[in-house]
Amino acid sequence: MTSNLAPENVSTLAKPLIGLNADFREAARSTPAFAYIAAGYFQSIIKAGGVPVLVPPQPDQESVNRILDAVEGFVLIGGGDLDPRNDGFMLHPSVRPMHTGREMSDRMLMAEIAERRMPVLGIGAGMQLLNIQQGGNLFLHIKEDLPNAVPHFDCQDVNHRHTLDVESDSLIGRVYGDGEIRVTSRHHMAIDEVAPGFRVTARCPDGVIEAIESEMLDWFAIGTQFHPESEAASALDIRIFEEFVDAVRARPIGSDDMSTVEEEAYRLVA
Repeated sequence: MTSNLAPENVSTLAKPLIGLNADFREAARSTPAFAYIAAGYFQSIIKAGGVPVLVPPQPDQESVNRILDAVEGFVLIGGGDLDPRNDGFMLHPSVRPMHTGREMSDRMLMAEIAERRMPVLGIGAGMQLLNIQQGGNLFLHIKEDLPNAVPHFDCQDVNHRHTLDVESDSLIGRVYGDGEIRVTSRHHMAIDEVAPGFRVTARCPDGVIEAIESEMLDWFAIGTQFHPESEAASALDIRIFEEFVDAVRARPIGSDDMSTVEEEAYRLVA
């Protein structure tokens, strides 16, 4: 039986494979070492129409390349802190670094994702890594660097929420629209200088950056400091994942070089 769908249309309609990096915990007493990921990340990708592919920390660049050959987009999840010493800064007492193996793997993934212009959604530490890898930097401790900021972390409430101010002419603005917006926030680090090629599209009313988006026509890349995958997420939060999966579908498959027309069409979808 012959299909009426052209190959390019088949790839557009198919559920895209979306990579998600997993966290890692060393063995402790009677507990073996294990990789893990909060269910909200992969459940949100499934709800948005994608197929999640969980990726434990990888040991080398060849492994990273093979994984990225197999997926069409990537979500960089939150977790522990990025070690500022890897970017030439001193270790602040408040920093609780993620496992070194995970951070090494995440940095290789992020560099290759950027090189390929693969669609990427960074959440929490994932957004911070996106910003750092592209040339930005971070505040290491909001309480010290921005003493007038509202609380962005509550150890008694993992679903701590605060309001959000968004830029209307952005993906985040399209997702949330008008009216009061409340998002789940749990971080003590934040973006200071925004990477070249990105713009701020959401802030907490205290000025802390909560979302960035790529301004590059050939790359769909977005980061949220807040957590749209959390258990307290609203029906609007899931739309961030839907926008991301739609952008992955819209990206020409098998071509790293898009024409000007293709770039503009992709930009309109993204």
